[in-house]
Amino acid sequence: MTRQPIPPFSYDDAVQKVRMAENAWNGRDPAKVAMAYTPDTKWRNRSEFLNGRAEVEAFLTRKWATENGYRLIKEIWAHGDAHIAVRFCYEYHDAAGQWFRAHGNENWAFDADGYMAQRHASINDVPISDAQRLVHWEAPGPRPDDHPSLTALGL
Repeated sequence: MTRQPIPPFSYDDAVQKVRMAENAWNGRDPAKVAMAYTPDTKWRNRSEFLNGRAEVEAFLTRKWATENGYRLIKEIWAHGDAHIAVRFCYEYHDAAGQWFRAHGNENWAFDADGYMAQRHASINDVPISDAQRLVHWEAPGPRPDDHPSLTALGL
């Protein structure tokens, strides 16, 4: 079974893959998101190293249990035949109500069937006030088409 689009990626394919990933993560369904990765996927997320879909699903379950109000915007940075680099920001608040904006970069490698085999993420969290929030839409759910991109938001 393939997960379209598949390598080699055109620019439009890569942009589509980025938006599909953004939409899936904004849906906050760990089991569904994990299915976009190969069964033996390798991840580095900050200082955590994950191996396989089961670890990815467990990680996302923990993540979205503590990152309340999570909303993510991804933007393509570069792409190759089977690789995509993205930059992203997401906003969330902790249990005490403190908002954060996480800024990051990801490098993705895909198998021939279009599943992500590797994900390397570097992320930094910055505390923000409610008034500084820039990412607004009904969550969980995909970013509306008319919501500004990272570039349009000056991020």
